[in-house]
Amino acid sequence: MKAVLALIEQKKQEFSKLPICEFLKDKSIPPRQRLAFAPCITPFVMNIWEVNKYFFREEPTDDPIQKLINVHSYEDDHHFLWYYEDMEKLGFNQPMTYLEVLKFIWGPENDKARRVCYKLSAYAYQVDPVLKLAIIECNEATGNVVLSLTAEVARELQQITGENYRYFGEYHLAVETGHAMGTPDVENLIENIEISPEMEAKACHLVEQVFADFTEMLNEWMVYIKAHKLDQVPVGV
Repeated sequence: MKAVLALIEQKKQEFSKLPICEFLKDKSIPPRQRLAFAPCITPFVMNIWEVNKYFFREEPTDDPIQKLINVHSYEDDHHFLWYYEDMEKLGFNQPMTYLEVLKFIWGPENDKARRVCYKLSAYAYQVDPVLKLAIIECNEATGNVVLSLTAEVARELQQITGENYRYFGEYHLAVETGHAMGTPDVENLIENIEISPEMEAKACHLVEQVFADFTEMLNEWMVYIKAHKLDQVPVGV
């Protein structure tokens, strides 16, 4: 898996240079405005735990790689609870009609966010655990990039509001290490997995696809940010 992990690291570095990443670093912009994309990640947050449950997880299993994946799938399936908390603290839990909610979540502004989970499900459906693991490593790498940036924004916002933001802050970042979770020394374990040249080629192709999908989603978020200016004074002041 060394070649696959090397490609993931290369793609991660490229991913970290996306426009939204530069936007999140810009301290001249109020911290709450930098998190203006928070509503747009709803389709991903609320679907990824089901992708874990129904497509990554496979029980029972005797395959050691699938066992590692199963452990990760349980560790990763409850983060939406932290998202609920932060959306309330950020002031996004505002009254909307049922149809307004439906139109927003399934509207054009969230097209790429919905597609990511559909595509991850398709990529992971009944494939070799090695390929599932490659997909998960991509997910974790992209999550680590974004949360490393939002954690700094959350720290700034906490100084203003006194609130602790678990989803966008340090709490979530601590478990998004960039690798599958729940197994000791998992990075070395994954690196030392031996795979055939054919499987390596398939895994690398998936890595390219998954990073392309996540890139499209983050670029979609950037479009939303530019179109939605929030109040300059953060909620809670």
